Amino acid sequence: MNNKHIITVEEDPETGDLILPFPDGLCDQLGWEINDTLDWEANADGSYTLTKKEETEWVLVECVSTFRDRYMVEVPKGKTEWSLDTVTMNEAKEFSQEHLGEQIVSHRVVTKEEALVICDKDNDYTKSWNEELKMKNFFTTWKEQQK
Repeated sequence: MNNKHIITVEEDPETGDLILPFPDGLCDQLGWEINDTLDWEANADGSYTLTKKEETEWVLVECVSTFRDRYMVEVPKGKTEWSLDTVTMNEAKEFSQEHLGEQIVSHRVVTKEEALVICDKDNDYTKSWNEELKMKNFFTTWKEQQK
């Protein structure tokens, strides 16, 4: 299906309003309906791309990350267990680390307002940031996923 159309903006002679006359059947072909919200994106050539704004929701996904850490600990011969104490007491230098992945433990739908409260709680150093900056840095939008 070819979803590329060239449509010229017209002016209503009575009101002066600008009108974008879609060809017959185009809205049906695209699945657009009256009262749908359309996103306008300016193209480099001066044209615009219109897409139907999809209804979305925010989902908080909670994961546990698993790492394999290694430590190289010198101990007196025959005192192997002492190395375990050194690691447990956080007194050993990290030798190497490998991320083994994340396991999703829960997910739930939240409002944007709830998400912003959770953002402030989990990232207290950003409480003074405005909503736009928090969303840019911590929220993964549907639009970003479509690129």
